Amino acid sequence: MAILTGYCSTLFPPYPLNMFKALAGICLLHLTTIFFLFWATIDDAWWFTENLYTDLWGRWVMENNDNVWVYMDIPTSYRKDYLQAVQAFAVLSCLFAVFSLCVFIFQLFTLGKGKRFTISGVVQLISCFCIMVALSIYTDHFHWNEKNGWYGWSYIMAWFGWLLTLFTGIMYIILRKRAD
Repeated sequence: MAILTGYCSTLFPPYPLNMFKALAGICLLHLTTIFFLFWATIDDAWWFTENLYTDLWGRWVMENNDNVWVYMDIPTSYRKDYLQAVQAFAVLSCLFAVFSLCVFIFQLFTLGKGKRFTISGVVQLISCFCIMVALSIYTDHFHWNEKNGWYGWSYIMAWFGWLLTLFTGIMYIILRKRAD
């Protein structure tokens, strides 16, 4: 049995399967990052109070405690230029994350052996920078004087997205294409 095991391991070396698992894991991590960024940008849960919740695009208010939520525009007390900057950087972050995945897949097939995935990493770090700017502006300029509310899950998912874009961006820069 030991001879057969040794013979099989020389016929089918374990590294292609391990490399496939690693690449699948990297792509899954990147897709998770994209999911978090899109979810945070699209979903309606950036700020909550007892009778309203808001996101980057609108505000929902409960009218007369009858459990009916009514959509309203963002209040005029929010500075429009800051809100548009948050919206733009959040959307840019999503776009750069998708573009980074496309660049990674392209580099996977065209990059020479032993080379680093630097372009993918730089594009992913640009995505990281964009969501960080959006979150920083939102944190600094909105709801800082409101005492009876809390940040929602979309805001928290945006911070998870930032962390994952930072991690994957650094990982892409360090990662080398296997030279066998």
